[in-house]
Amino acid sequence: MIHPTAIVDPRAELAEEVEVGPYSIIDEHVTIGKGTVIGSHVVIQGRTTIGNDCKIFQFASIGTVPQSLKYKREDTQVIMGDGNIIREYVTIHRGTLQGGGKTSLGSNNFIMAYSHIAHDCHLSNGVIMANAATLAGHIEIEDYAIIGGLTAIHQYVRVGAYAILGGATGVPMDIPPYVCAAGNRARLYGLNIVGLKRHGFSPETIRKLKKTYRIIFRSALNLKEAVAQVKKEGLDGPEVEHLIQFITSSQRGICR
Repeated sequence: MIHPTAIVDPRAELAEEVEVGPYSIIDEHVTIGKGTVIGSHVVIQGRTTIGNDCKIFQFASIGTVPQSLKYKREDTQVIMGDGNIIREYVTIHRGTLQGGGKTSLGSNNFIMAYSHIAHDCHLSNGVIMANAATLAGHIEIEDYAIIGGLTAIHQYVRVGAYAILGGATGVPMDIPPYVCAAGNRARLYGLNIVGLKRHGFSPETIRKLKKTYRIIFRSALNLKEAVAQVKKEGLDGPEVEHLIQFITSSQRGICR
């Protein structure tokens, strides 16, 4: 179902039940999965792959050249999974060779109006970006993180799973999994308890995460001592292990 005013290159690969709205433009190297709906005035360029059952609203721009002075027209790409919702005026740029050549989104992400996903960013699954949230290049967002509206995240930052960032937050360093953060320069404000409960985390898991958080961020121990104390107190489980691994592997440092 392609509107007669849309411009779709005959070499583009569109699966069954794809809809393309008025005045949209789809380039030759684009692949779109079954049941995806492209609204009006959407531009999809470059080597872009979009999965099944996505909904891309009017005036979105996906797969255009990155805003990087190092980019020299290399053949890089955008890859998007299934069930993503991309709202009005969202921009998603293809990768650069310096960042691995790929910008990627997993499945079931909700990217609200005017948000920007720069080159070489990688979003996992179930991520929510509220209106005008902005990702600089080379950012990693883990599963089910929530990025508040007007939030700006510095390049190479990671945001951990199930974390929530308040609106208008400036994020210069990594945000650990499971936490709340906010501020002109982001600070941590404890665990994202509401989010963890909504996603079905058990009371015991939440208890262990709360105690681990207190030891790492609210004690006088340095990081090495804090990790040792967590292990000494028997705070185990995959969530605690992920929190510790995320913090100890940080390259930019952790917001405190």
